Amino acid sequence: MSLRFSYSHSLPLVFLFFLCSTPSILTQHNEDPTTKTMQDFSGYPVDEPPHHFTSNSLSVDAQTLQKQIDELSAFSDTPAPSVTRILYTDKDVLARRYIKNLLGVAGLSVREDAVGNIFGRWDGYKTELTAVATGSHIDAIPYSGKYDGVVGVLGAIEAIKALKRSGFKPKRSLEIILFTSEEPTRFGISCLGSRLLAGGIALAKALKTTVDGQNISFLDAARSAGYARHEDDLSIVFLKEGSYSAFVELHIEQGPTLEEEGVSIGIVTAIAAPASIKVDFEGNGGHAGAVLMPNRNDAGLAAAELALAVEKHVLESGSVDTVGTVGILELHPGAINSIPSKSHLEIDTRDIDEKRRNVVIEKIQQSAISIASKRKVNLSEFKIINQDPPALSDKSIIEAMEAASKELNLTQKFMISRAYHDSLFMARISPMGMIFIPCYKGYSHKPEEYASTQDIANGVKVLALTLAKLSSR
Repeated sequence: MSLRFSYSHSLPLVFLFFLCSTPSILTQHNEDPTTKTMQDFSGYPVDEPPHHFTSNSLSVDAQTLQKQIDELSAFSDTPAPSVTRILYTDKDVLARRYIKNLLGVAGLSVREDAVGNIFGRWDGYKTELTAVATGSHIDAIPYSGKYDGVVGVLGAIEAIKALKRSGFKPKRSLEIILFTSEEPTRFGISCLGSRLLAGGIALAKALKTTVDGQNISFLDAARSAGYARHEDDLSIVFLKEGSYSAFVELHIEQGPTLEEEGVSIGIVTAIAAPASIKVDFEGNGGHAGAVLMPNRNDAGLAAAELALAVEKHVLESGSVDTVGTVGILELHPGAINSIPSKSHLEIDTRDIDEKRRNVVIEKIQQSAISIASKRKVNLSEFKIINQDPPALSDKSIIEAMEAASKELNLTQKFMISRAYHDSLFMARISPMGMIFIPCYKGYSHKPEEYASTQDIANGVKVLALTLAKLSSR
């Protein structure tokens, strides 16, 4: 009994002696004695966990990351080396489960919203602060590659794991987002998940009646994958502006610049935004031999002339940042011995300057009207499907990405993203930035798409260090 009594009272006596031995320290700053003593004893503020984090402590498990990229690519509707992963299909659902499992293994809390945007969060020690987010997509157009989007999801998970291994403790929470359907393959809507997160009111309404090529509604497809079980109003997905303090996306360049110039990291300063246009001409058609040339109303030639006009108007802009593409050109009835009676074009035009791009659109429309009149065909439709504004990267995020690259002794280049990404829409609710890594010959959206293990590891390290900097603010 005496031993227990003596032991239980010894700690308070020692603690009181310690307090009395430092009165000048305690009273000098007029601080709470217990708090001050704990700070002096530990060497760290009581509201901030101790950690010894430096860029040198970051280690990326590149081999495991490559293995995960290879494993994820097996969830495909086409044989390797191609990858095809369409929204809400069986392979898409399996791929999602694979990612959710990795998020859980990494120690992140996982949630999903009504359309299947997936979130994995590492809580910071200041949970009242807005989080820093990163992420990308894993859906893939038919017969594409295994790196587009995927590097930004699996790479983000590895970046978080690298930070954890280094002993880093985030002040702001860090969140990984897997965005639903960045590619427009099934319902013709690109960046579907991020558009909704950014508050796409018109899109939320349109999705109630949207169907795919097999006449399956969006809501039925979502429910078949386990989403939107009880919701018809998809506005519940919307995030408020300021939901994140920063968003950073890691991605392969999808162009040849970094590889050709031997630069390790691309720091994206702006994302060019597309406008998509549908055009339909209607003529008379007829037999290819029986109808003489002066008597024709050839809808196919009208489409061909408009395609050349697109190129002309884009070049007239005077900027290399203006681009235009006729990606779809269809003729009806599509027989070699029949004059086309109908033609359908889908046009993509992009620029980092919204006004300059919109001038090109106006010129294309005027040309379509003029061509229809000259060729005596009917311009039955000229419809602008979407006309998204470009986005500028946030200055403070650019500076953080640049500082991270330099600390890691990696060469970097400021550049424009001519492809667009979920970051374009996240910029509407959060300061945004993007990190590019080189890819082989700039190939993307094809089986030959490739990024080296070293380049991926470099990108993951820059992402991890950038997240650390942004989280610590």
